[in-house]
Amino acid sequence: MEKVSLRDAYGDTLVELGREDERIVVLDADLSGSTKTAKFAKAFPERFFNMGIAEINMMNTAAGLATTGKIPFVSTFAIFGTGRAWEAVRQTICYPNLSVKIVCTHGGITVGEDGASHQALEDVANMRNIPNMRVIVPADDIETRQVIRKIAYTPGPFYVRLTREKFPRIFDETYTFEIGKGHVLREGEDVTVIANGVMTHFALLAAEELEKEGISVEVIHMPTVKPIDKELIVKSAQKTKAVVTAEEHSIIGGLGSAVAEVLVENYPVPMERLGTPDVFGRSGKGWELLHYFKLDDKGIVEKVKKVLERK
Repeated sequence: MEKVSLRDAYGDTLVELGREDERIVVLDADLSGSTKTAKFAKAFPERFFNMGIAEINMMNTAAGLATTGKIPFVSTFAIFGTGRAWEAVRQTICYPNLSVKIVCTHGGITVGEDGASHQALEDVANMRNIPNMRVIVPADDIETRQVIRKIAYTPGPFYVRLTREKFPRIFDETYTFEIGKGHVLREGEDVTVIANGVMTHFALLAAEELEKEGISVEVIHMPTVKPIDKELIVKSAQKTKAVVTAEEHSIIGGLGSAVAEVLVENYPVPMERLGTPDVFGRSGKGWELLHYFKLDDKGIVEKVKKVLERK
């Protein structure tokens, strides 16, 4: 399966938006070569601002630009944009509900060799708990392009989590992203697997493997962690009576937590969460780390069999 860069899709889409709308401005914290906002900087140098290694100032500046009618996109690595700058995001962007689009790359364990200090495994949780913030985790480049275009003209703040590694392409041009909506990629009867990011790819592989054993898996891609598609989650749980979540993120506070909250309040069923345990990451090649932490099809298969024992 072809692997494609979500970062490049982001950078290319920014340039397209920049050509179409002079209100688009881009801010980066001295990492534009890695976040691919350098593409926008080359095309529109007068609308690009390298804020240096000053993420808090960058968020505050973006908030100010938003009050003047600009549409600011803010980028850095996920660990800095959602960690170091968290208070500024809360106080100056989300509290006044400003239209700042925070798109961070290098999220998750697939940051790879940079190791634990740069592997944001808490970023979705950090952004999800702030009022007014919407949180999106795309699965491939096609979805990323649609996400960036959608959030540009949707009022209010957004956090979009992208990655360093290239991911397998899942969708084609017929796919349509909608904020707050999940997508059933495969119908099933025995268990529901809800995933996003690279784990959606692995969920589809796991479903194929389990089908050979007579286990029917419903696969739901859930790009929007907040607001999450409660109706779809409950509907699928009512059908399969068992749920597994899979994410390239800590099991605390991310997709698994969001789905668990929906189910416990609306339709409790046996559930298993797959993600990194309550630990920091470690250095290694991105895809090797996915397998090390069992964030792959084999890990999903194990969780599905475990939840079926409880069903």
